[in-house]
Amino acid sequence: MQRQKEPLRPLTVAERAALEQIARAGSERADRVARARALLAVADGARFTDAARAAGRRAGDAVAHVVSRFNTEGVAALAPRHAGGPPVVYDAATRERILREFRRPPERERDGTATWSLTTLQRALRRASDGLPAVSTWTILQTLHDAGYTWQESRTWCHTGTVVRKRKSGPVTVTDPDAAPKKT
Repeated sequence: MQRQKEPLRPLTVAERAALEQIARAGSERADRVARARALLAVADGARFTDAARAAGRRAGDAVAHVVSRFNTEGVAALAPRHAGGPPVVYDAATRERILREFRRPPERERDGTATWSLTTLQRALRRASDGLPAVSTWTILQTLHDAGYTWQESRTWCHTGTVVRKRKSGPVTVTDPDAAPKKT
């Protein structure tokens, strides 16, 4: 039996309660449940390999990594991290910059359009002094979709769940209160 290089620190009462709640939750993400079960098994005196098996995993190396993260971060160590693929390039401030440019009405002379398309928005962002010189249309599209915008047949962007209806008294903006649950 190999000695554990970094043993689990003693759990506080609040941490144990949070781990037990997550381990029992049927609606929780499976990876968070597995990490919580592994940590509880280690806290009860199990070896890393036994804790991994108790959590439905094969190897104890992953448990060692979770224990190491838990010792420094606490219950936040259960949250998943970036799991492969290219690194995330655009942070929240950059996405907000894209949305700020999108919300600005385009000027026909400067932007060459009356309504934003992905390519005209990309061109405007790349030309701006505080813009994004390498932003792609895919990144812009994902940012707009995450913000709740969709491309309409009328060649305009519309906020999801919001529509302008014609009434006798004039146009009225109608908002669907169930728009967010319908998107998922």
